[in-house]
Amino acid sequence: ILPIQSGIATHFPSSNMSGKGNFKVCVCGGAGGIGQPLCMLMAKNPHVGELCVFDLTLAMVPAEGVAADLSHLEMKSKVKGYALDKDDKPVEKLGECLTGCDLVLVPAGMPRKPGMTRADLLGVNAGIAKNIVEACAKYCPNAILGLIVNPVNSVVPAMCELYKKAGLDPKKICGVTSLDIVRANKFVYEATGADLAGIDVPVVGGHAGATILPLFSKVPAAKDFTPEQVEAMDKHVQDAGTDVVNAKGGKGSATLSMAYAGAKFGNAVLCGLAGEENEECAYVLRDEAEGAKLPYLASKVTFGAAGVMKAAPIEGLNEYEQKRYEECLTQLKGEIDAGLEFAATTELAK
Repeated sequence: ILPIQSGIATHFPSSNMSGKGNFKVCVCGGAGGIGQPLCMLMAKNPHVGELCVFDLTLAMVPAEGVAADLSHLEMKSKVKGYALDKDDKPVEKLGECLTGCDLVLVPAGMPRKPGMTRADLLGVNAGIAKNIVEACAKYCPNAILGLIVNPVNSVVPAMCELYKKAGLDPKKICGVTSLDIVRANKFVYEATGADLAGIDVPVVGGHAGATILPLFSKVPAAKDFTPEQVEAMDKHVQDAGTDVVNAKGGKGSATLSMAYAGAKFGNAVLCGLAGEENEECAYVLRDEAEGAKLPYLASKVTFGAAGVMKAAPIEGLNEYEQKRYEECLTQLKGEIDAGLEFAATTELAK
């Protein structure tokens, strides 16, 4: 479905694009820098029968305008825009938009500003996420929620715990980490020239800094990397978001690549809902039976007819990866705890 290099396009498997799904999808934050291209890619997905574009009235482009623009695409999806004032409560006013949704993608929240700590950012963005999540809990409790809200490592545990408190299934909430995989795949391709269709780097742990752990040992194309190359490539994946911010001169962040990655995640979910099991890395609540070292981790997730079916255990690491994994866990634990602390202070409105 993507008018891009054929090698990259194969990461949206053609066999899973038959269009037999007819799902309702909402993009919350759909008029923003990530939201607009994400909406376009989802409108083009043949599994999407209805697309809702939601944003605030203070967005630079009205959500209704984005929807009108996308409604002209030669695809089956019906597109409609919804907007609320910043003081409106989604749980009270997004009934029409969210009712019947199968997938809700949330590229929302404030970017981290100079001088702002992660705790500051969590305080703002967890509140924004909560407003959307509580509306989903009311109007589409069975939908899969893909959160693209930083800091993902903290926001996802916070929202999952709030879903638990409300008696809902916390596995309906996923942190979208696909951009880490997209970057790792592209960087291996650039270094090796191997067929992109055969490159699929599992990226485990979390979705920020040292918590991002690409497992290059699992990729045949990277088998000849020296230890120095592995370490440099690992760092390249971790720092890729900063590289984009710097390249844009501080005037933007990774919006287009994030939209591509969000659509990749969305496609995996929709293929699963349509009955074709699909794998995509995501940051999710782990099963207690797995005995995972932390309750929330990113790894390959199998999506099926009800959403998350299983998350692959993180195992078989080489010496370098094991050392990095321990480093990842140390940082990630604190970020998960921050999310749990937020959740302990509030609950979802009804």
